[in-house]
Amino acid sequence: MKIISSLFFLIILTINSVAASVLAISGKVTDANTGAPLAGASVSISELRISTSTDENGEYTFARIPARGRFLIEVRYVGYKTETQMVDLSTSANINFSLQPSIIEVHEVVVTGTLSSVDNRTNSTSVTSLNKEEMLSRPSTNIIDAISRVPGVSQITTGAASKPVIRGLSYNRVITLADGVKQEGQQWGDEHGIEIDQYQAQRVEILRGAASLVYGSDAMGGVINILDPLPAPSGQIRGEVISNYASNNGLSGNSAMIQGNNNGFVWLARGSYKNAYDYNTPGGRIANSAFNETNFSGQLGLNKSWGYTHLNLSSYQSKIGIPGHGHHHDEEEHEEEEEEHHEPEFFNGTTSRSLRLPYQDVRHYKLALNNHFLFSKGRLRSTLGYQNNERRELEESTTDPSLFFDLNTYNYDFKYYFEENTGWEPVIGISGSFQNSRNRAEEYLIPDYKSEDYGAFAYIRKSWTNTSANAGLRFDYRNFEGTELLEDGEQRFASFTNNFSNISGAVGLTHNFGETLNIKANIGSAFRAPNIAELSSNGVHEGTFRYEIGNPALNSERSFYADAALEYHTSRVDAHFNLYNNYIDNYIYQRQLAGETIDGVEGGLPVYRYVQDNANLYGLEAGLTLHPNTLIHLENSFSITRGKNRATGNHLPFMPAPVLRNELRIEPEIRSKTLSNSWMSVGIDNFFRQNQFDPEFETATSGYTLLNASVGTSVKLGAQALRLYITATNILDRQYVDHLNRLKPQGIFNQGRNVMVGLHLPFTLTK
Repeated sequence: MKIISSLFFLIILTINSVAASVLAISGKVTDANTGAPLAGASVSISELRISTSTDENGEYTFARIPARGRFLIEVRYVGYKTETQMVDLSTSANINFSLQPSIIEVHEVVVTGTLSSVDNRTNSTSVTSLNKEEMLSRPSTNIIDAISRVPGVSQITTGAASKPVIRGLSYNRVITLADGVKQEGQQWGDEHGIEIDQYQAQRVEILRGAASLVYGSDAMGGVINILDPLPAPSGQIRGEVISNYASNNGLSGNSAMIQGNNNGFVWLARGSYKNAYDYNTPGGRIANSAFNETNFSGQLGLNKSWGYTHLNLSSYQSKIGIPGHGHHHDEEEHEEEEEEHHEPEFFNGTTSRSLRLPYQDVRHYKLALNNHFLFSKGRLRSTLGYQNNERRELEESTTDPSLFFDLNTYNYDFKYYFEENTGWEPVIGISGSFQNSRNRAEEYLIPDYKSEDYGAFAYIRKSWTNTSANAGLRFDYRNFEGTELLEDGEQRFASFTNNFSNISGAVGLTHNFGETLNIKANIGSAFRAPNIAELSSNGVHEGTFRYEIGNPALNSERSFYADAALEYHTSRVDAHFNLYNNYIDNYIYQRQLAGETIDGVEGGLPVYRYVQDNANLYGLEAGLTLHPNTLIHLENSFSITRGKNRATGNHLPFMPAPVLRNELRIEPEIRSKTLSNSWMSVGIDNFFRQNQFDPEFETATSGYTLLNASVGTSVKLGAQALRLYITATNILDRQYVDHLNRLKPQGIFNQGRNVMVGLHLPFTLTK
């Protein structure tokens, strides 16, 4: 791989010896019907990480940008259809936009989590994008909760910790990206969340379906791409203040950000803090579900005519209680939630914000260097990352952890984009990582280990007037080296070396039938190498109430998938319908063999071993949004996922229940110089009974219905707009437990009624 890397850079340096020249682009944004200028419209080029706004005359300017290359320009304005245009900078200097008024909200149309920024209508991957306002207006304890309403997306929860699930796949089968770097923090663990500040996200893209071609192993289910705000326009200093409070668990969240741009020197600083006491249910307050979280992040960089280079730094620290710890019950006692017997110890929570033992102390530090270099015949994007994840589990002492994982990860990713030629857009790339993990406490679950990942791919995209097609191949190699551990003279972990390799491929197609209707389709293969826990675990997995034993003879998972989507969009109707089918050979899961238990460990625990069989996951996602006039907005969505073990005939564990969501939103026109963008909404979430479950792991889960509501408005404060909102979930205080709630076996319910009030104040200090 070192030889391949050297050749890769030699090719780039040979091809690109002359840097691009410089130009300025300007233009005007107007109303397509009246020709009136639109002041305050947002104009951005995501791939160059630049943005600006139109002045009172509707005019905008990008100064000193490259005079070569094809990039997608996006123009957004409230009340108008978002417009995108692919622009060849070598032939363009003045670009005007005419926006069509639209009474239907259109989600972000530019997708950046694929190989390059594209209009979502020409992208074969099923992608949903959520902006900051959409995420803030839903009560949530973390960023995964905030995106879980997207069709096809759900979460496995353990109190305040949430893991993403996309089309029935989770853990190491879903990749989370932040600052362009794959998040690494023991994703194999059941009770572990995602170590990312939810307030830093300006936008989140959810890619549903396998993405191994671009991201290698672990992207079998999909990708969650978390995007920070674009740098401020040159000469500006701007920022935001966010604050919210939730009634159920006293969640208090606050965040402040400020950023600036001085002639291409960009900077950003953010600090966030959250804390909460034990959450409440109709059956009582859940003991030890409190948490607190402190985050700091920053950015320094240059945006110049040759591209950009940005250094991102972040520090995340969370202390989170482990509820339901200490007493295991047979899940058969809890088949119907309404009839479950609760142990009082689980429902004696308090409103104290001080954590009690046991709890997790998680710290995650990250450096990410993102570069985009533009040359005369192409361009190079690179990401270099370093992460240190420290996970402590404190049981008897607040200073002496019982379990302590110390994981260091070094990531690299290089992609070279050849110059577009008659619609052909080739890309080649290499990526990989190096990891080392140490146990730094007296308890063990996995051994000390090292791992290496290497990957290389080639991809090509061809665009016609209404059709685009893409195809690619990728090779991946992963190596694990586990370290022997002797405990009291006996071998706890044997040393081992495992190698895994795979070739993946994918083909995608999109076709637009005019402006309103388009289809998408993908077929391909993906893979996932076993993780360290699956290969070598040997110990009590705290919070899961089981003893886990790994299997060093496991093979890689291989996925063969197909999906298709039909999308329809007009000024009053937005609809989509997605189908998918995913065959996974050598699917890895846990199983208790012949009722095996282990004595002498916490009074005896069931033993679960990692095994593998062939599996099949399939399902659909559908959505229909109606906006018959400027007042009424009706949004409906439905999703269902089914998973079968093709060898045993059983259903796969942790498959989300089918869900139907309906929301009526009223957006009155208030004639006021102070108030704007006001809304009120009422919604009903119907979760169907989940009676397709793994009998060795789960029981059936009853269906339930939740009533939600919200109201919000923007208040003008001088030149700034203060956004206020009040949202309420589970208004009727329904007693329920979600099928993906890992505390279900202990009879611990999900949150009861929760009312959240919040504010978001974006501001500009200088222009």
